[in-house]
Amino acid sequence: MEDFRRAYLRLCKEAGLEPQESVLVQLQAVTGGTRLDLSGQSLTVESCAVLGRTLQKDTLFTELVLQDCMLSEEGAKLFLNGLCSNTTVRALDLKGNNLRGAGAEALGKLLVRNKTLRRLVLEWNALGMWEEGFSIFCEGLASNSCLTQLDLRNNQINHQGAAELALALKRNSVLEELDLRWNNIGLLGGRSLLDALQQNRTVLQVEMAGNNIPSDILRAIEQSMEHNADRQSALRESRSRTQVLSKEIQNLKVEKGRQFVSLMETIDKQREEMGRSSRNSSMRLGQLQEALHERKSAVNSLTAKLQMTEAALALSEQKVNNLGDLLTRLKLEKTELMDRQSRELKKLQEESVLREGKLLRETNSLSEKNHQLKNKVQELDRRCTAQQDQIFELKQELTNSTGELKLRLAQAEGTTILHAQTQHLCNLRLNEVYYTEFGQPVVLVQELSRVKAAMVTERAQAEEELGKVRTQVRLEEQQHLSSMEEKLRSARQSRDEAQSHCAQQKQTITELHARVGQQSIEMDALRRRIDELQQDLAGKEQEKMAEVTRVRVELQEQIGHLQAERTAQSGLKEKIAALEREMKALGASHREALLDKESEISSLLERLRMKEGEIQRMREDEAQRASFLQNAILTYVQGSPLGHYSPKK
Repeated sequence: MEDFRRAYLRLCKEAGLEPQESVLVQLQAVTGGTRLDLSGQSLTVESCAVLGRTLQKDTLFTELVLQDCMLSEEGAKLFLNGLCSNTTVRALDLKGNNLRGAGAEALGKLLVRNKTLRRLVLEWNALGMWEEGFSIFCEGLASNSCLTQLDLRNNQINHQGAAELALALKRNSVLEELDLRWNNIGLLGGRSLLDALQQNRTVLQVEMAGNNIPSDILRAIEQSMEHNADRQSALRESRSRTQVLSKEIQNLKVEKGRQFVSLMETIDKQREEMGRSSRNSSMRLGQLQEALHERKSAVNSLTAKLQMTEAALALSEQKVNNLGDLLTRLKLEKTELMDRQSRELKKLQEESVLREGKLLRETNSLSEKNHQLKNKVQELDRRCTAQQDQIFELKQELTNSTGELKLRLAQAEGTTILHAQTQHLCNLRLNEVYYTEFGQPVVLVQELSRVKAAMVTERAQAEEELGKVRTQVRLEEQQHLSSMEEKLRSARQSRDEAQSHCAQQKQTITELHARVGQQSIEMDALRRRIDELQQDLAGKEQEKMAEVTRVRVELQEQIGHLQAERTAQSGLKEKIAALEREMKALGASHREALLDKESEISSLLERLRMKEGEIQRMREDEAQRASFLQNAILTYVQGSPLGHYSPKK
């Protein structure tokens, strides 16, 4: 109870509501019972919602009484929705709460989903006022499988509601008591209910007072209820008789079981006697088998030793084979390694020869190039000296030419002086002639003028030739100097290039010499490695030969031991054959004894089958008697006047 109260307070707190004081008082009043009575308490919608949520998982209360609680439609809906998942409430009393359409729908859902409610009191409500809600309530009643008592007094149910209720009763198979007093069912509703109750086989009590139903229909309903009661009593009687018959059958089974047990005891005794005899024979057989097992164990030990020696022989042979394989593999590896090393040596020798030839060719070409460059340098030097000689000769020629020109100039100046002197002489001569001889003065003047003109022209020509010679000499000297300077620059550049190329060739030659030295070192290392491998291979061959000789000696010793053991095993096999012959004789005698015992067991089993056949016949007789009794009860029930009754229309 305290858990329920705490859950109610917690849900009120979660919903932000103040718990209703009257509900708390009633919860405190309930001390140790399973009945929660909230009659006369005006429950609000919030209180109904919290109570519904609290009752969802409650396992304490089996009866809820909410009479005259003035439940609203919404409050009733929330409360009943919470009860849908409850599994402990058996009785619910909602008397005087004026439930209508929404309440009827919630009750219908409750009847569909709840599987534990047995008694439902809905007196003084208004479920029949709303046809749709009441139809949903009737559908829930039709599909319900647990409700046995339903009180619908004073619910304003008319003939249409009675028709819906009749349809529900046709489908319901668990309801036993129905109270419909003080409603408005009328004639049509009464007929619908009568038709439904004639088809229903479980309703035993129906209260229909105060519904304006004719008395004949009420009597017919009472008769159908009596018929149902008779049917239930007949069923109870038949059940009791079947129980009695089952008890008698059980007693017969117990008696037959005792007989069967006694028979089985006798069979067990015979089996014990047979077991003792078989144990004695098995003891003898066991002794013989032990002796045989001892012999077999000795043989097995010898065979195990033989197998061990054979396995050791196989292992030694395998070792020999493995060593031979290892030797062949080492030889192959040695040959492959030698071939590879020879190939590598040949390759290295070829490469070194090629490199040496290449280096020799390169050195020869470089030496030739160097010689050519030296020749070029010498030729350039010769050219330079020749050009210097030419320049010197040209300078000498230039000095000679300048000297000649100076001589020519001097000669020309001398000629001018001579001309002047001649002119002066001529003038004097002319004067003399002019003064002496006045016969021809005009001719002399003309000759003198001609001589002067010739002298002037010769002088101009000499000066012009002198200028031309000077300009030509200067131009030739400048051209010769520029060409000589260019040749000197090109000779110096070619000399520098030849020197740099010679330095590069010297560097490559030193690198090649270093590579040749490194390769010779590697060749020496490879030769040392080949020598080491040859030494290892010789040591392994010696070890293999020693191991093979040792294994051969061991195999010969083991073969001698095995031959001795085989001779001993042949004697043991003869003894084993004699023991097996004795075992066969004993087995034949024991088989005959076992065949005798099996024939006795088969006879006992035949007796047992006969007893079982008698028991089966007795069971069939009892089953036939029970079927006759059931048929007689059914004929009695069908032949009664209640079975042929049909309602008046």
